[in-house]
Amino acid sequence: MNQDTPFEESNWVLYKDRPSWRDIEPLSQNDGSSAIVQIAYSEKFRDVFDYFRAVLFKDEKSERSFKLTEDAISLNPSNYTVWYFRRVLLQALKKDLHKELIYVQSIIEDNPKNYQVWHHRQVIVDWLRDTSEEKQLTEAVLKVDPKNYHAWQHRQWVLEEFGIWEGEIEFVEQLLEDDIRNNSAWNHRWFCISRTSSGELMEDVLMKELKYVLDCIKKVPSNESSWNYLHGILEERGLTKYPFIWEFCEELYSEGCRSPYLLAFMVDYLEAKGEESSDNLLSVQRAIEICNALAIQHDKIRAEYWKFMARNLGKKYEASPNCSD
Repeated sequence: MNQDTPFEESNWVLYKDRPSWRDIEPLSQNDGSSAIVQIAYSEKFRDVFDYFRAVLFKDEKSERSFKLTEDAISLNPSNYTVWYFRRVLLQALKKDLHKELIYVQSIIEDNPKNYQVWHHRQVIVDWLRDTSEEKQLTEAVLKVDPKNYHAWQHRQWVLEEFGIWEGEIEFVEQLLEDDIRNNSAWNHRWFCISRTSSGELMEDVLMKELKYVLDCIKKVPSNESSWNYLHGILEERGLTKYPFIWEFCEELYSEGCRSPYLLAFMVDYLEAKGEESSDNLLSVQRAIEICNALAIQHDKIRAEYWKFMARNLGKKYEASPNCSD
């Protein structure tokens, strides 16, 4: 493994050759005598981190230590200890935290999936109690990578910590308009809805969500994320509480739709119907028939699962599983 950077600056001077650092004895990294993989650190990398370890050991809170953390981050932006010591120095030296946010943004732009830099930014934002740039930053990152976990995590922390929910649903809807299969956006929609509705999900909010997700399913019935969202918002109330949901499913089915996600939802619905009353044997029998169709034709990759479901329903309700192998 080689730690060389893409290019070495022609004017770079090693710390060991800088007169202002002659009072510091560098501390070499001790990998032990039996390291399985010897890492081929570049001279620059070894030099910077040897001096970083030295100032860390001395707990030297100085401008030169602060500049050294920047050089160390440029070589390894995922190093937890460097970011931690930089935060110590930010406070000890009373640095301008708004300038630090600008610096952190530049690191995020080059390393958008680096947990340490996102954590550092969260700490700085928390210290400042200033969220003026956070939505814009995360939106820019998500525009390039709509499923960036760290950007989503940071955005959700900002929303919940500071209560700045305005415009968030519109933001999610734009993402879903761009890519209706964006599971991260669906998750974020539920994050927002569940935290901005008082107590249990209010009926008017629920109905609005049901209408929205059914419209999305109508557009793309094969989108698993939409079906998962529908299942999720109905779970606590019960799948059978709203008859128009079943009417919607039957309409799709009658139109020839055989999306495995539609069929799986229908199985769950019919099973729930069967549990409500012993008189609903026909619902269970149809659920078994759909399981068979999934196993044989519409979801062959999970055929064994659907065969198991058919057999389980048959035993539970004393109905015929009738599943062909």
